[in-house]
Amino acid sequence: MNLDCKSLHSTGAGDCGDQRALRVRAPSRAREEEEVTCPHPADVEMCQSVLPCHANDRGQLGAGQLLKWIDTTACLAAEKHAGVPCVTASVDDIQFEETVRVGQIINIKAKVNRAFNTSMEVGIRVSVQDVLTGVLKRVCVAYSTFVVKPAGSTKVRLEPVEAPGAAEEQLEHSLASERRRLRLYNEEAFSRLMQDCHLLTGVSNGNCGALKSTESTKVESIELVLPPHANHHGNTFGGQIMAWMENAATVAASRLCGSYPTLKSVDMFKFRGPSTVGDRLVFKAMVNNAFQKSVEVGVRVEAYNCAEWKQGGVRHINSAFLLYSLSAEPQRTQAFPDVTFTTKDGERRYLAAIARKRIRLARKHILSSKEEGSLSVPWDKSNQVYLGYNNVAALTVLAGKQEWEMNSVQPKVRISMNEEQDTLSVKVEMDVEAPAGHVFALLSDLRLRRSWDKHYSSCEEVEFGDDADERVYHIKCPPINADGARDFVILLSRRRPCKEGDPYIIALRSVTVTAVPPQVGFTRSEATCAGFLIYHDSPGSCKVSYYNQVTSGVLPYIAGNLAGWSQSLEETAASCIAFLEKVSVKTTTL
Repeated sequence: MNLDCKSLHSTGAGDCGDQRALRVRAPSRAREEEEVTCPHPADVEMCQSVLPCHANDRGQLGAGQLLKWIDTTACLAAEKHAGVPCVTASVDDIQFEETVRVGQIINIKAKVNRAFNTSMEVGIRVSVQDVLTGVLKRVCVAYSTFVVKPAGSTKVRLEPVEAPGAAEEQLEHSLASERRRLRLYNEEAFSRLMQDCHLLTGVSNGNCGALKSTESTKVESIELVLPPHANHHGNTFGGQIMAWMENAATVAASRLCGSYPTLKSVDMFKFRGPSTVGDRLVFKAMVNNAFQKSVEVGVRVEAYNCAEWKQGGVRHINSAFLLYSLSAEPQRTQAFPDVTFTTKDGERRYLAAIARKRIRLARKHILSSKEEGSLSVPWDKSNQVYLGYNNVAALTVLAGKQEWEMNSVQPKVRISMNEEQDTLSVKVEMDVEAPAGHVFALLSDLRLRRSWDKHYSSCEEVEFGDDADERVYHIKCPPINADGARDFVILLSRRRPCKEGDPYIIALRSVTVTAVPPQVGFTRSEATCAGFLIYHDSPGSCKVSYYNQVTSGVLPYIAGNLAGWSQSLEETAASCIAFLEKVSVKTTTL
């Protein structure tokens, strides 16, 4: 995290380190200032009984109170590792999974996952225990970035975290580096996505009804920083600021939906500068955009001292983006209304929310450590009818899902995403100036895909069914990013329309065949559901929709697109369209 020295004196939960415990190294020839090394890390744990004073009007633990406890515990874990005072630089990736009620016990565990040169990532796990049943449930997982508070010219170099022993600790240690890389890429990815997001202006999230202006959700609230709100340095406690920000954001979200929204996740709390006792903090919150099942609220915090308050000077000290969902109330719809904007700033917020949603989606699935197990099923001619039916039915169900959200719009190409629980699916719609039957014939032969898809290095037919509509292909894919080469064994099942208005169907899924065992130099990967639906538009044109339910084997090929690092999906779609509009159908075997 890049912070100036002024911002390093802000918002930390507290400075608990004892500088007398430090070991001082002799200066090196290339360095004239002192360098301090620090002791090894350890877990920090907090337990709290949830009392009525911690709860909202529905008897649930207030999110603001939980954020205070999280920040305190995380800061203490950071300082236990560093041995010197630390301050919060940012808090991100908080996913709330469970509601906590009065009378239950909150347990918060914090541990430094990885220490870099001057910053460290602290992982926080929050669980809730019911006193009567003893059942323990996970409430959320969060990640905070802390930096060492400078003391004069002394430079503190953090010791690395001890080599983790448990498998879970090893995973978190490894992923901490990946999360840091993604955080550093975020600004670049955000800028790239914003260049294309203007094409999505006016795209509905799929809900019917009148548009509601985001400007109508504006909230402005002021707080005076008193001694109880500060840590022992006189700086405003970071957890307190987060609690105030959450309060303003909740009010803004409630103005949109007209009910009690539930905080589901925090995209980012970013601490930009200091605040001290006596400051006036102004919290400005507004809904940025509404999606089908969530709404993003942006919060800005401005600080004024007495002189600045009179003269109109302002210090922007904090920003945050919070995600809300609707409470599960049977009598209410579970979708937010569509929103619009009436100002240039409102348009900027609207488009930025779309870009951040894509980055969140990428971060979640790129860093996912979900165990998938085997997705392939054995194929032979004895079960070809059953597997062909299952293949086509799965693609039809995937295509029939209603909750697709548009992510990218370009000439002749539109890309949408669908996320249900932990499953991500991609839809690519292409407008093709070629007859539907012609397109069906070309896409039905995967051996031709090398001509337009750079991710296919080779493809050969290894098995075929009793008719030409069932074929098995062995596909080899080149390495991408830091991954090695992969290969897939894919069953292709194709169907022509049964009646007018029906699409041509080309369904794809992974299978196993004895003729193609795993090969040296390739990682055997799997696709659970993918394929094309081809709709007749006119005698000389059609609409092609490509679907893919993303698996761990497929994710590396679209990860850059998700995160905004590349436009691989758009480029591949454009190449596909050019191929279909140019190539003669005689080049394929029907």
